[in-house]
Amino acid sequence: MRHATEHADVPTAELDTALRGGPFHVALRAAIAARGLPLQRVQHHLSRHGVKVGVTSLSYWQQGARRPQRPESLRAVRALEEILQLPDESLIRLLVQAGEPASHGRPSARSYRSLVEASDVLNRLQTGLGWSLDGGLHTLGHHERVRIGAHRELAGRESHHIVRAHRDGVDRFVAVHHGDPGCRPRDMTVHALENCRTGRARWDQDTGVLVTELLFGTRLRAGDTFLFRYGIEDGTAGVSHEYVHRFGFPGGQYALQVRFDRAALPTHCQRFAQHSPAAPRSGRHELAVSGPHHSVHVVEPRIRPGVVGIAWDWG
Repeated sequence: MRHATEHADVPTAELDTALRGGPFHVALRAAIAARGLPLQRVQHHLSRHGVKVGVTSLSYWQQGARRPQRPESLRAVRALEEILQLPDESLIRLLVQAGEPASHGRPSARSYRSLVEASDVLNRLQTGLGWSLDGGLHTLGHHERVRIGAHRELAGRESHHIVRAHRDGVDRFVAVHHGDPGCRPRDMTVHALENCRTGRARWDQDTGVLVTELLFGTRLRAGDTFLFRYGIEDGTAGVSHEYVHRFGFPGGQYALQVRFDRAALPTHCQRFAQHSPAAPRSGRHELAVSGPHHSVHVVEPRIRPGVVGIAWDWG
């Protein structure tokens, strides 16, 4: 029995090693072997995700004869991470390390796991501003508008919050912005747009986190509601491939709109969710870029802990 167990552990051990160090084709081959899936079944699962890849291409990928490069192929790699029950961004990361054009030499976005890993830094920055975990506010509604610029960068975003105080004396909110990898938080600008003014700001270059006080100018009592709006000018990183928002607490409605510059329109857009760092991305569906506004959006009637995001491919 011991010999059988040791033999069964070999594919998993090989997979763990390959995911840590690559290269991509070795990790893909180990993942397929560990799940015991023939390539025809892998192709079937991909088709159910709305991605068409031939068995021959899959075979070439796991042999290292070819590498995924086209937008459709990169969508397939992200779908494979879910199908093969791999950590988020694990295969894409290996392509990035090898210099694939999927992200122009840098990670395309901050994964759920990286957001969680940045939590210690975020908590330190918020504590420095005297901000508690939830700040005494419950979210009734949060509408977020993200702008992608002509150079495919995260140009900025605007947030409109509707909150209710659940304790007396709340007089501010601390806004959090996670820029794309390679961003420069110190060069970003926060604008108070309605019913607030900016206060102190703190940032961390390594994680790309910026936190800023938004002062209400009044003290809320428990049960009071409040509306405020602010914007962040970013534009400090490279090509953006997705926008993700993480929620630590349940709440009310969340709406996310991503608007693209007419000079840089994506070929595909897709909504996704993820309920924990170890869970695969789920709830995927295609979004059509609409008419003259060049935008896509998702609406979540009730916020749940986890992440919600929109990803896109460039032609």
